[in-house]
Amino acid sequence: MHASGLPWRSAPRKRRERWTRDGPRAACAASVAGPVADTARARGWGVLPDLADLIADAHVVALPMRVRFRGITVREALVLRGPAGWTEFSPFVEYEDREATAWLRSAVDFGWTEHDPAADTVPVNATVPAVGPDAVADLLARYPGCTTAKVKVAEPGTSIEDDVARVAEVRRVMGPDAAIRVDANGLWSVDQAVEALERLAPFRLQYAEQPCRSVPELAELRRRVAGLGVPVAADESVRRASDPLAVARAGAADVLVVKAQPLGGVTAARAIVAEAGLPCVVSSALDTSVGLGTGAFLAAAAMTPGYAAGLGTAAMFESDVTATPLLPVDGRVPVRRTEVSRELLERNAASPERTAWWLARLERVHALLAGA
Repeated sequence: MHASGLPWRSAPRKRRERWTRDGPRAACAASVAGPVADTARARGWGVLPDLADLIADAHVVALPMRVRFRGITVREALVLRGPAGWTEFSPFVEYEDREATAWLRSAVDFGWTEHDPAADTVPVNATVPAVGPDAVADLLARYPGCTTAKVKVAEPGTSIEDDVARVAEVRRVMGPDAAIRVDANGLWSVDQAVEALERLAPFRLQYAEQPCRSVPELAELRRRVAGLGVPVAADESVRRASDPLAVARAGAADVLVVKAQPLGGVTAARAIVAEAGLPCVVSSALDTSVGLGTGAFLAAAAMTPGYAAGLGTAAMFESDVTATPLLPVDGRVPVRRTEVSRELLERNAASPERTAWWLARLERVHALLAGA
C-alpha cells in the first residue's frame, strides 16, 4: 500500500525475449527495472510492475485531430497492455515528470486491476472547441444523441464577444432544452469571469468550468456570481492540485470535474469523489479510446446522476488506436475495455524520435513513482 493509501496490485515479472533486443526499449528496461521494483517493495506498496513489464507491449502513437484543441493538432499517447487489458499513459507533453506520476498510477491501476463495470453505458456531452459560429453545427453533428455540450471559452486570441457568439450558436442548434457548459481552463481573472458570466448567463449555463485559476479566486467568483444562477465547477483545481480536496473544503466550487488519469486512476478518483461530497462530472484528458474506457468505468461508478460525462472526445480524432472507438451512440458510450488494433497502432505510430522521448519519460516517471 502506498503512503497515500492507493493500492498497488501484484504484477507478473516474467521476461520476454523481445525485451532484450537492441533499441530504446531494451536500454530503458535494463537501466532501472529491478532496482525500482525493489524500492517499491521496500516502501510497502506491494509490487509496482517492473519497467520491463510496462514496456513489453507498449506503443507510442500520434493521433491527428480534426480541429485544434488545447493548442494542439496531434495528440501523442503511450498505450500498453497489462494483465487486465490495455491501458494508457498520456500526460500532456508540457507536464513535469512529478505531475505525470499520477498518470502512470492510473495506467497501472487500470491495466493491472480488474474493475467491474457499474453500468452498461454512460451519457456523454458534445465538445465544442474555440471555433467560429459557422463551424458549430458540423461539430455538434459528430455527437449524435448528445443533449449536453461543453463549449470552450477564453481561448487566447479570442474575445468575450467570440465566446458569446459561439455559445449562442450552440444554444440555437441544440435547442432550449439542451444543457450547456462553458470551460475557461482558468484563463479569466475574477473580474473577467464576472463580466463573461453576466453575458453568458442568459443562455442558462449548467455550470462554468474552471473560470479562474486558483482556489481563492474560484471562491471569490462563486460569491460574486451567486445571483446569476451559474454554478462554478472545478477541474484544474482538482486534477492539478497537490491537494485535490482543497477546493471542496474551501467552498470554492459547486461541482467537481474529475479525470481518471490525472487523479491516479479509477480507484484513487473514486476515493476523492467520495470524500469531497460534491456533485461529480467525469471527463477525459483528451485520451485515446483506451483512456476513454478508463474514464467510462469511473463515470459508471462515481458520476452524479443527471450529468453527462465529457467522454465523447474520440470524435475529435481523425484516427484512433482501435477499430471500435468510443464514439457516442444515442448520446452514450459503452462501459468497456478497448481492444486495440495492431494495424492502427502501426499506422498511427509516432516517429522514432518521439517514441524514444516517451519511453525515456516513462522510465523517469516510473523511477519517481517507485521512489516516492
